[in-house]
Amino acid sequence: MTVYSKKKSQGSMDIISVAIVEDNHDIRTAMELLINGSEGYACVGAFNNGETAVEQIPALLPNVVLMDFNLPGGMNGIECIARLKGEFQDMQFMMLTVYEDDEKIFQALEAGASGYILKKTSPGELLEAIMEVHHGGSPMSSQIARRVVAYFQKQAKPNPALEALTSREKEILDQLSKGFLYKEIASNLFISIETVRRHVHNIYEKLHVRSRTDAVNKYYNR
Repeated sequence: MTVYSKKKSQGSMDIISVAIVEDNHDIRTAMELLINGSEGYACVGAFNNGETAVEQIPALLPNVVLMDFNLPGGMNGIECIARLKGEFQDMQFMMLTVYEDDEKIFQALEAGASGYILKKTSPGELLEAIMEVHHGGSPMSSQIARRVVAYFQKQAKPNPALEALTSREKEILDQLSKGFLYKEIASNLFISIETVRRHVHNIYEKLHVRSRTDAVNKYYNR
């Protein structure tokens, strides 16, 4: 375990603080050197197991945590993310791993990871990914992004019932599926509440349903 003094800024430049959770000493050291040797970045801590990371990271409050999947001891990287993300919503987590299988990808994303990068990523691309996830993006290695797209393409099933809806009705149904109230939908789409009610009535008629729940279930083809 290595803990550094946290750097907040360098002149007028904001510093992206990074913590590393990686059990391989050589990889961990290489990442520390890369981050500390790059302008605009600072490694504030490096840990070789999840238990120590969960204990120490809350005091460091890094902007970004690079997380390996397999770690020694009883806590893997997914569990480590889930423990920390629940308490520190603004902290960004990015997997840095060799695993490319669907199960681990989606376990990581469900736990709270915002990015998924393979260890064979070049140093320059890794730094770009750290910056991207810090600024609200979801960087993924191209191989991972392709697997995510392929997964959702396989899951998507056409729903003929929705073909009867107009584009505006589909917009409103999408808003309903996200839990918005009529007044919120009206505000989001810049229309009146009465117009929303009229569209919802038409949606119910066309989908042959009587409630928001039934309409949303049809929207998701359930």
